[in-house]
Amino acid sequence: MEAGADSARLFESLYRDLRALAGHMLQRESPGHTLPPTALVHEAFLRLNHKERGDWKSRSHFVAAGATAMRRILVDHARKRGSQKRGGERVRTPLTEDTLSVERDGDILLVNDALDDLERLDPRHKQILELRFFGGMTEPEVAEALEMSERTVQREWSVCRAWLRDYLQHEYRP
Repeated sequence: MEAGADSARLFESLYRDLRALAGHMLQRESPGHTLPPTALVHEAFLRLNHKERGDWKSRSHFVAAGATAMRRILVDHARKRGSQKRGGERVRTPLTEDTLSVERDGDILLVNDALDDLERLDPRHKQILELRFFGGMTEPEVAEALEMSERTVQREWSVCRAWLRDYLQHEYRP
């Protein structure tokens, strides 16, 4: 009986973590986005349970996997709504030192393409960018999830931001 209660508390806690993460991710979406946070979390749980089952090393590792699953769901959702991969009525996305944001489906698809390209260049940088940008994780959380030092994450996050900024500037040129 005790193990069941512990499992229920763990599930509730992880659900809250993923729900907060979903809220953070959906704040970056365009107003009127049709996918509610609860549906995003439920779909992520399904994917984590069925498709992406893994041996979770820690809570942060699970949440990182959840961030990846939710990013894929948002990308799939954007594609289903008929967004063009590139071009159209695109507006430049503001990139600052502290924030990166996407406001349109085309933007989220472009950032997804950037992640795919970055993964071919440096898989670890892709993971850092994904967790910070889509997952909204802090540098200490990313360090824990990826089993790296916080200083390494800070240094590599700086490189990732610069790389993404350059990638997006080249992609937004008419």
